[in-house]
Amino acid sequence: MNIKDELFKLQDTKYRDFQAKLIPTVKSDTVIGVRTPQLRSLAKEIVKEDYLSFINELPHKYFDENQLHAFILSEIKDYDECINYINKFLPYVDNWATCDQMSPKVFKKHKKELLNHIKVWIKSKDTYTVRFGIGMLMQHYLDDDFKPEYIKWVSSIKSDEYYINMMIAWYFATALAKQYKDAILYIENNKLDILVHNKTIQKACESFRITVEHKDYLKTLKRR
Repeated sequence: MNIKDELFKLQDTKYRDFQAKLIPTVKSDTVIGVRTPQLRSLAKEIVKEDYLSFINELPHKYFDENQLHAFILSEIKDYDECINYINKFLPYVDNWATCDQMSPKVFKKHKKELLNHIKVWIKSKDTYTVRFGIGMLMQHYLDDDFKPEYIKWVSSIKSDEYYINMMIAWYFATALAKQYKDAILYIENNKLDILVHNKTIQKACESFRITVEHKDYLKTLKRR
């Protein structure tokens, strides 16, 4: 399979033009314009065949190749292999979409081991490696596997990077929905940078998972 040829066969130019506007960190001429469901389907086909030749070809030229790469990694069933290729790919991730859509299914079965990698990712100098680490904490450790110390890890991340700060706010808004008693302390005690603090409250108030009572209280905690 010639993967570039397959991607261009699936190209939707109207979707390409729309999508390019949503990912400002990516050059518009690197966006082919393949819809996400088609990329996911293609990834599942490639995983059944020779996917290593593709994921070892870094860096990719096209945004859609990076998206496909992320979806392939999400399908790898061997944890150690998946982690190895995640770590190889993360330095090349250059946008929020590829970062956020990379969600390996195998991580659900290896949460204890995964924490060690998350600790490293959130201390990285690479914007999207940090964002990915926060995303994995949000996805896997705000329910039964939650510990208060994980919220502290995220609150300790200080950055001027927009896409890191927006992920911190997303994490805390989700934490307010799932672990309110622990998360609200960070808002009440102004533990977050003002931008992140106010964006957290905004996102929380837009959530259907947070009670009206909690939303009303959060609005009183906005900072100026």
